Amino acid sequence: MTKHQNNKEQAILIAAKEEFLDKGYDGARTTSIARNAGVTHAMLHYYFKTKEQLFERIFHETIGVLGKGILDVFTQSDKPIKQRMSQAIELHYEVIRENPRLPLFMIREIATRPERFTIIKNVVSTFASSLLSTMQHDLDLACQRGEIAAIDAPTLLLDMLSLNVFPFIIKPVFEAATGLDLKPSSEYWEQRKQENIEIIMRRLTPSQA
Repeated sequence: MTKHQNNKEQAILIAAKEEFLDKGYDGARTTSIARNAGVTHAMLHYYFKTKEQLFERIFHETIGVLGKGILDVFTQSDKPIKQRMSQAIELHYEVIRENPRLPLFMIREIATRPERFTIIKNVVSTFASSLLSTMQHDLDLACQRGEIAAIDAPTLLLDMLSLNVFPFIIKPVFEAATGLDLKPSSEYWEQRKQENIEIIMRRLTPSQA
């Protein structure tokens, strides 16, 4: 693929991501995507034959890359487990921070079109099994050495997902309740990230006998 072709493809992916997040899968229109990407409708279909193919590509690039990134962090066995966990939390948080509409989009799509869960499941399954296996092995070793408290990997992963994702889901209600204006650049989001890391670090700290 030439540099020009790659630029066109990336423009389509950027426009499509905005269209899907704004309008959902059913509301998204390939004509709008093409217009916003600065390409013809025919050119869009040259790169992506169907809307579903485009959706899958975006989902793979967003969730798949995130999953691989977290897995890469946990396979750095030369680093202490707490340091790796802190890096994984930060990596996940920053992806959600850069894509704050993504959690609600996923919930909406699963709720309204359960069959689309297959796409999500296929993407997640490519890294989830290896991630959980690696996490559990290293968590158990660290626990045996007295470095952390005992915890199972699925629970720890759910803790991270819950702490990182929920603030962005509840953001409009939280702003209304507190009077805060939580723009993406707000210092609140950085403080929230550090709070999430501290909460999980405390959970991992062994209780004193």
